[in-house]
Amino acid sequence: MAKKPDTNESGQTESGKKSGGGIAGLLIVAAASLASSFGLFYFLTPPAQTPAAACPPAGSETAAPAVAPLAQDQVYIEMKEILITIGSAPADRYLKLNISIVTGKDNAAKVKQAEPMLIDAFNNYLRSIELKDLEEPGFYPHLREQLARRSELVVGSAASNGVLITEFLLR
Repeated sequence: MAKKPDTNESGQTESGKKSGGGIAGLLIVAAASLASSFGLFYFLTPPAQTPAAACPPAGSETAAPAVAPLAQDQVYIEMKEILITIGSAPADRYLKLNISIVTGKDNAAKVKQAEPMLIDAFNNYLRSIELKDLEEPGFYPHLREQLARRSELVVGSAASNGVLITEFLLR
């Protein structure tokens, strides 16, 4: 059995130090843990959300928020259907796309006239796509951005306000 240190009547060991921390040590540890618990709770708890009613109560007429409608002078110029092989394997997988260019009414003729150049720019980009790219979840927005960028390069950023993919089929 382990030998206990020799203590005198005052509870001190022979070397003159008290054994144990006493009640003061326990109070310090308790205060520190209480302060850290409060700090964690205060700083890491998200602020309370104000409750929102799903429907306004009957009788309270509020004005609907003013939402700006789409520009009335915008038109959608539909491009010819694009059918292109994907990947390096010959005729293994096909991508079929129908694309519309968003433009102003005054630029519609310019976009329609530039359709062969737009199709060529789109085909050059689409030929660089691999099948693994199409399987990534975030690829579709990237595809729209790239097609819109090529549209802006061909007809100018003033004439092209974006690209809509109206049909996307991978066979």
